[in-house]
Amino acid sequence: MISDSTPIAIVGIGCRFPQAETPQEFWQLLHDGIDGITQIPKDRWDIDSFYEPEPATPGKMNTRCAGLLEQVDGFEPSFFRVSSREAKQMDPQQRLILEVAWEALENAGIAPERLAGSQTGVFVGVSNCDYSVLMPRDISGLDAYSGTGTNPSIIPCRLSYVLNLRGPSLAVDTACSSSLVALHYACQSLKTGESDLCLVGGVNLILMPEPTIICSQAKMMSADGRCKTFDQAADGYVRGEGCGVVVLKRLPDAIRDGDNIRAIIRGSAVNQDGHSNGLTAPNGPSQQAVIRQALANAGVKPAQISYVETHGTGTPLGDPIEVNSLKAVLMEDRQPNQPCWIGSVKTNIGHLESAAGIAGLIKAVLSLQHGEIPPHLHLNQLNPYIKIANTPIQIPTELQPWSVQEAPRLAGVSSFSFGGTNAHVVLEEAPLEIKKSKVKSQNLLERSCHLLTLSAKTEAALQDLVQGYQDHLKANPNLAMADICFTANTGRSHFDYRLAVVVDSREQLVEQLSAWAAHKDTTGLISAQVESKKPPKIAFLFTGQGSQYL
Repeated sequence: MISDSTPIAIVGIGCRFPQAETPQEFWQLLHDGIDGITQIPKDRWDIDSFYEPEPATPGKMNTRCAGLLEQVDGFEPSFFRVSSREAKQMDPQQRLILEVAWEALENAGIAPERLAGSQTGVFVGVSNCDYSVLMPRDISGLDAYSGTGTNPSIIPCRLSYVLNLRGPSLAVDTACSSSLVALHYACQSLKTGESDLCLVGGVNLILMPEPTIICSQAKMMSADGRCKTFDQAADGYVRGEGCGVVVLKRLPDAIRDGDNIRAIIRGSAVNQDGHSNGLTAPNGPSQQAVIRQALANAGVKPAQISYVETHGTGTPLGDPIEVNSLKAVLMEDRQPNQPCWIGSVKTNIGHLESAAGIAGLIKAVLSLQHGEIPPHLHLNQLNPYIKIANTPIQIPTELQPWSVQEAPRLAGVSSFSFGGTNAHVVLEEAPLEIKKSKVKSQNLLERSCHLLTLSAKTEAALQDLVQGYQDHLKANPNLAMADICFTANTGRSHFDYRLAVVVDSREQLVEQLSAWAAHKDTTGLISAQVESKKPPKIAFLFTGQGSQYL
């Protein structure tokens, strides 16, 4: 039975963040304490023309840096059955959400076509509309696709259209908290039975200089292009771009379906600052209220939380208010031997604005999975207005094992908007019994051989896929072959360029794939292109007496 207290399982993750194009790469960046911020390249804009170190100089920006994706203009429209003409008019944020949502479903082991006609909801946090501003500069280039190509509301709707999803599909814009607010309402949709599965994400791309100039005029930008969250030198944030998508199911459904559960959403809450010191000024009591409400909805005591992924933008005003709010809530009944770590992913990849909440959530989920808390960067001297000495609140400047007095590990994720809309989510690690047992492979006898099938839409894409599987097999020697083959065979879409291989060991599989990639002869492996998608016709021949036929 579905109820308001039904936990929600995260069963798939996809992401593109600065210097990290997959969840695995993102975890490596976090684990190693890598700073993903770079100088703005000339293919975005001529930074030398716009840079001025003096804050609030008219028409100028006081930073040269941002957290940027390596590529934002590449897209293969035919993969999603989009014409080249229409793709040209599509906001790159639309293109990116299509790609990352597909990757999230593959990460969940769900072939996208299996969702066609289902009550699958799409909730996307998006605020930026740079592309719609850029397009009219070339008026002659506007056409019938310009409206649907640049309207933010179409970002989730196009995903629903491409995959034929019948659940709610909406764009959420609460500025910085957009994607975590989207997650909250996706959970509500699952709990009411309105949706049976949800794709939830956030996307943000930095395509023109004007928004950074505006932020510089408001003195929001960090001069050195770094979020120095909690540090006395904190002077603002650095803008970042990226996209994150998670796949959600009700926990009982995920267990029933044998899904790989990454973490559990125990509860969430959203509220508003209302009238405060200013429209964009953070409101401590409102932050406390949203955290308390999320904990109440989750049925979790404040002292059980052992890590909080904070909003943590790195502003001298916002950081102390947020930490004081956390202290007011999380110190209740907490013993000195119950530490609560706090950190911010913005120190790694910048402030992703409408995608910031989903970036923080994915960081927390990966930390729960690995049982480690990544280092928080750029903390040299604590902000004197942050009083955490002699309290259980700690800031990890090095990689820490995530130890708790009592299982399970529980985390909070905060996302606050400069318009005053706040969101908080309570996460729990996947249950130990689920992590120890793979439902789909339990009780299976050891097989004498395994069948792996791979497919792609082009020969080059199949080559890349084979290389990816070779890398994956080498990097994850403990994964069961049966699980790898099962997911590849049943949890992926099947395209025209196909490969099938029968092997009896991991080593043989790597050897066979390597030989195929090098165009060498292989045994037990075949590859070919499907000439027709129509199933072959079957005819039955009845010859009467059975002794002759024409």
